[in-house]
Amino acid sequence: MVVRNIGLDAKPPKAGCNDVLCPYHGKVSVRGRIFEGVVASSKTPRTVSIERNYLHYYPKYIRYERRRGKMLAHNPPCIAAVTGDKVTIAECRPLSKEVNFVVVEKVGGSSA
Repeated sequence: MVVRNIGLDAKPPKAGCNDVLCPYHGKVSVRGRIFEGVVASSKTPRTVSIERNYLHYYPKYIRYERRRGKMLAHNPPCIAAVTGDKVTIAECRPLSKEVNFVVVEKVGGSSA
């Protein structure tokens, strides 16, 4: 199976798939924002919930506060991220009502 170059410094998966929404084996192109986060839930088919932590600056107090946010991303079968995996997600066209990102790479295994 031919693996496309998606234009990022991400390692392509070794496994193949026939998913149309896969950035490596399908027709979805990635653009825009790139995030790293931990998979919080992988219960829905081919979709994962990503939780990412970030700092928000308060100018009045000259301090940062920790915040976290969740977003949904498409999980291609060739990557198959599960709960606890650290992943990189990239923005793509809207795939459904709430899914605008696709999992591009597994950075690390389960942190548990």
